[in-house]
Amino acid sequence: MSEAKNMTAPISWAARADAGAVADHVAQIVSRPGNQWLAVPGGNTPLPIFDILSRRSLPWGTVSLMLTDDRIVPDRHPASNQGKLEAAFDATPAHIARLETGMVLPVFDLVWLGMGADGHIASLFPNMNAVAAGDAAVVHTVPVPLPPEAPFERLSLNLAALTQAKEIMLVVRGCDKKKILDEAIAGENDLPVARLIKAASCPITIFWSRS
Repeated sequence: MSEAKNMTAPISWAARADAGAVADHVAQIVSRPGNQWLAVPGGNTPLPIFDILSRRSLPWGTVSLMLTDDRIVPDRHPASNQGKLEAAFDATPAHIARLETGMVLPVFDLVWLGMGADGHIASLFPNMNAVAAGDAAVVHTVPVPLPPEAPFERLSLNLAALTQAKEIMLVVRGCDKKKILDEAIAGENDLPVARLIKAASCPITIFWSRS
């Protein structure tokens, strides 16, 4: 991995960023002694990685998984990230927590995030309406405008919760997103991903690939 200088968090770029390499990185964390808490992304991009991981012989009984964000739909709805996560790890003894307003969060051993082409992370968008009760770690967000492919209101960990971690992993696909990410690291934009990088004090590992 190569190092990039950052005033707050050390940033490393993984030498490989295919699904197997990402799975290997997660597996190393899962295999550590003790109980592990992982916050994982929704959407379709992590599904091949979930599939690789769920078929590996790992100490899943000591692992708790929860989403960084989800669409507010029933679990059986095709857009439900909770439903996809539970289905992916159904054959393992991993504990699948549910993202809920008012919940008390652990210190995550890993926060795994994707990034949109607009620089959003989890369901924290550049333009959105957000509602939180006091200092709640889980916020109700509404992207503005609603994405046509997923026109749903969301629940999301807020920025403070996402950076309350021992490590953050960003999995990013595409050259257009790489440009946004490079600008965020350089402090040249104020998109949600840039705010995450600025706020984080833990190591950040970036897995970027062209496709």
